[in-house]
Amino acid sequence: MDKKLASLIKKRDEYKEKLVEMYKHFHGVKHESAHSELQYSEIKVYEDMLNSVTEEIKKLKLD
Repeated sequence: MDKKLASLIKKRDEYKEKLVEMYKHFHGVKHESAHSELQYSEIKVYEDMLNSVTEEIKKLKLD
């Protein structure tokens, strides 16, 4: 279980770094801009992945 926890913590840190970089270059969804809509969608996917990993880490720490 320690290996799984370490792996999840590593993933969480990678997702956080990726999101920080994405936020640096994202300035909101521009009207009629497919590129900004795709950026927004990608950010939301990474946020969900980060939340999922964080929840799993919490569950493992409680066990």
